[in-house]
Amino acid sequence: MDWQAFGSVALHVLVGLTMLVGWLSLLIVIVPGLVIMWVGGLVYGITTGFDTTAWIIFGIMTVLMIVGNLIDNVLMGASARQKGASWWSLGAAWVGALVGTFLLPPIGGLILALLALFLVEYYRLKNSRQAFESTTSLATGCGWSVVVRFAIGFIMGVLWILWAFVLK
Repeated sequence: MDWQAFGSVALHVLVGLTMLVGWLSLLIVIVPGLVIMWVGGLVYGITTGFDTTAWIIFGIMTVLMIVGNLIDNVLMGASARQKGASWWSLGAAWVGALVGTFLLPPIGGLILALLALFLVEYYRLKNSRQAFESTTSLATGCGWSVVVRFAIGFIMGVLWILWAFVLK
């Protein structure tokens, strides 16, 4: 049996599955799918070695992962700010997201973020309709961030496929 060929196939299958799981997990708002995909690329690079092409592709994947994780927060916050949400409300939503992520995974973070934003906005404005508008705007921004992160994850997956199968 050719153990080197077996190891190569096993590596490609495991990293490919990691990429797929990371990409599909982007549909769940709180799971860091881009980081999972990036780690898959890192493991692949460490295992197979980094040549110039590999460093370039991995560098692009790193930038995409960072941008994808930052844009998530920007899209959600900007959407809520457009509807008048205060910075205090967004901070409360962020804290709610962190607490909910640990207490009620996988969707508890989203639920507590929306609830925290609504409660702080309602307390601040004494107007449930305006508080609800800010909350729905945050949810809309969350939806758009999922779309953008899913597209970024797709690009990262394609880059790994090029790296692993086309450019080797």
